Amino acid sequence: MRVTTYWLEHAWLGSHVEPGVALEVSDGRITAVRTGTGAPPPGAAVLRGLTVPGLANAHSHAFHRALRGTVQVGSGTFWTWREVMYQVASRLTPDTYHALARAVYAEMALAGITAVGEFHYLHHAPGGTPYADPNAMGEALIAAAGEAGIRITLLDTAYLSAGFGQPPNRHQTRFSDGTAEAWAERASLLKERDGVRIGAAVHSVRAVPAAQLSTVAEWAAARRAPLHVHLSEQTAENEACLAAHGCTPTRLLADHGVLGAHTTGVHNTHLTDEDIALLGGSGTGTCMCPTTERDLADGIGPAADLQRAGSPLSLGSDSHAVIDLLEEARAMELDERLRTRTRGHWTAAALLRAATADGHAALGWAGAGRLEAGALADFTTIALDSVRTAGPVPRLAAETAVFAASAADVRHTVVGGRHVVRDGAHTGIPDVPRALTDAIAALHDRNG
Repeated sequence: MRVTTYWLEHAWLGSHVEPGVALEVSDGRITAVRTGTGAPPPGAAVLRGLTVPGLANAHSHAFHRALRGTVQVGSGTFWTWREVMYQVASRLTPDTYHALARAVYAEMALAGITAVGEFHYLHHAPGGTPYADPNAMGEALIAAAGEAGIRITLLDTAYLSAGFGQPPNRHQTRFSDGTAEAWAERASLLKERDGVRIGAAVHSVRAVPAAQLSTVAEWAAARRAPLHVHLSEQTAENEACLAAHGCTPTRLLADHGVLGAHTTGVHNTHLTDEDIALLGGSGTGTCMCPTTERDLADGIGPAADLQRAGSPLSLGSDSHAVIDLLEEARAMELDERLRTRTRGHWTAAALLRAATADGHAALGWAGAGRLEAGALADFTTIALDSVRTAGPVPRLAAETAVFAASAADVRHTVVGGRHVVRDGAHTGIPDVPRALTDAIAALHDRNG
């Protein structure tokens, strides 16, 4: 069995920065962690900078990347932004989605992301007609992640209505399978494979009728698969749920068996004290997406209160206003500072845990997110000599990375022991900016 050795100039080992660490890797996993190595062993791949476990992007809509820049013209709200998003969604085919997602996932690899949770609801052709392969769009995403060199958890999403008691609108017909039972039948055709997990998602309480929530939850529970849900991102949704069911979205999910340790609520922004207690008490996770939440003027969610109540935190880039998990991590702390006017809610260690181990756990990759023997050999190296990171002593490298570094400082990304990004360049897709430009241009060309 072939063993590859990576020598890390500085390594984040969960609680501290350790200099001179040798990782031995075989068959995609770390087999040994050797500290106190003052110099690289013969034949080792040398990674200069701070190496941390691979970053987990727990919430992604790959096609939203095509909106970057275009939605910054004029004013509006989440709901006006959504109309622009629908226009992009209407243009995608399996081929164009594959090209776009491949470039987006390569951008993620360049940012140190080794696993993505793709919240996938673009299932059918425009108008709602299934493709010959009913999972053609999902398979396009899976193939794209494989070619970009990162792991994917495809969170196949039930999206059945436009609102409480309302059928899908003309934009949403390609999202809908009609019923949760039909969704489950189609989703069951998806198969896990190397680098691929299959999970489930409830788009939101407005998009899945209450009587059908348990079908999605039971499908996920039977497979011990991750289950995600957009939760209380908008006050309008809370008000509509209260009018339709006399309770908050969180209570509705609890009453229909959706909450639990395998479930993650995405955003969890506008919550009552009872909601926080329900989420924390059930062990339901929280995925914060600060760059999207601020870009869409959603609000600042009670992440600190949720964590204290027992809800594990993870991070996502969601609409990809930027793709930078270091920015998401520090934004969670900095937003909380703005909300409370006090500092120091999370240490750099806690923020790194949300971006790594807890993010991977939310996506069903429990064996990732740690630099230790037996873990998946997924890690990323952040430069300590850029204009953003130069200066502080090495023992403060984690604080420097979290609070000053950006995705542009990522020098290496290794997934399953394979060098996907080397010296800041993608080893499989040599010109990622061109791939992004071409894929997005193709969508605009389809619109004339």
